[in-house]
Amino acid sequence: MPRTKSRAEALAAAVALKPKAWGADFREQRPAASTPGTAAVLDEQCRWERRALPQGVLASLSRYSEIPAAGGKGELKVSAAVTVHTTVREADEHLATTLEEPLRCRQQQVRTDERIAELISTATPYGQGSNTYSDDQVVEMGKYLTGSGAQTYYWYVTRLGTVTLAVSVKGAKGYSDNELGTYASRANVAMLTRVESELGGDS
Repeated sequence: MPRTKSRAEALAAAVALKPKAWGADFREQRPAASTPGTAAVLDEQCRWERRALPQGVLASLSRYSEIPAAGGKGELKVSAAVTVHTTVREADEHLATTLEEPLRCRQQQVRTDERIAELISTATPYGQGSNTYSDDQVVEMGKYLTGSGAQTYYWYVTRLGTVTLAVSVKGAKGYSDNELGTYASRANVAMLTRVESELGGDS
């Protein structure tokens, strides 16, 4: 597992999905990626914001993609994030916090005109259910709220060693829950495969 900032940054850059990895119809959002040296934090007012990397985190990168609105369908927004921690304990605490956040914040402000609500979280440690591929996983499902209404929201957070991966899919008009869930699960598998490939024998 990465033990230096430079190695962690290289891993995050190699693993976080760019638009074409999601599918041929995706393009970059604006901005296309998070500010270097920052991590996403849910503050005391239940608003998501970027802050300087906390102690225990070597690197964090989020990439944002979308399918533009067309043909009667709305704009579909997705994100892929990679966070590299200094220890397994720090990474494990990241997932524990993810599991607890919907209890603290029933409704969360993502951006000025975007909120998520009615989140339900499920944790699946390795060996439970169908999880034979990661050390731990939290899956959240809820509602993505904008001025144009409510759509389904998916968020997968998965841990492999000291690395946590996060995938979000914000539903849009014309997309079924099954389609949204497929985008999320495929992206999650793709990033897990990349982590395993990048690390190889590195431990």
